[in-house]
Amino acid sequence: MVRERGRRRPLLIGGAAVAAAGLAFGLYWFEPWKLWVDETLNEAVPSVSAPATPDAAAGLPAEPRTVAQGTLISHEHATTGTVKLLRLADGSHTVRLENLDTSNGPALRVWLTDQPVIEGSDGWHVFDDGKHVSLGELKGNKGDQNYAVPADVNPADFRSLSIWCDRFDVSFGAATLDRT
Repeated sequence: MVRERGRRRPLLIGGAAVAAAGLAFGLYWFEPWKLWVDETLNEAVPSVSAPATPDAAAGLPAEPRTVAQGTLISHEHATTGTVKLLRLADGSHTVRLENLDTSNGPALRVWLTDQPVIEGSDGWHVFDDGKHVSLGELKGNKGDQNYAVPADVNPADFRSLSIWCDRFDVSFGAATLDRT
C-alpha cells in the first residue's frame, strides 16, 4: 500500500503542473479580465496649423474636413459609434471614432480595409482577405479617439474600417466609409 501511494504522488504533481501551465496559458491568451474592464478615452478633434506658405495653403480648409464617414455595425461583439475620415489643414488624414462603444479584448487594432462590410457572422473574417493597413492598437473600447493615417497611405484605396482582433482574426465591428 505504501509503495502504491509513492507511485501516485509524482503523477499527481505532474498533473497539477500541467493544469497550472494550461491555466496560465489560457489567462495569457484569452485575457478574460478584459470582458469586465472598460477603457474610456475622449480625445479632442485633431487640429494642425495651416501651412505657412500661401502656395501650400491654397485650397486647404483651416478646420478638419470630413471626407468619408460611416456607422459601425456589430460583428463578433456588440459595437456602435461613428467613423470619420478627416483631412487636416496640412493635408494629412486622421480617422476619428466618435461615441465608440464595444467590448474590450486582446490585441484589438483599428484597420482601414478595401473589403466590403457584410452584416452578421459572414462579415466577421473578411477584412484580412484583401488590402488592409493597421492604424494602431485600439486606444480604448469607449469614447472618442483619433488615429493618424500614415503619409504613404492613400485613404481613397480603402472603403471600410474594422475594429480587428489580431489574436483571433475576427472583426468586433466595422463601418463602410461613404465619401462625402
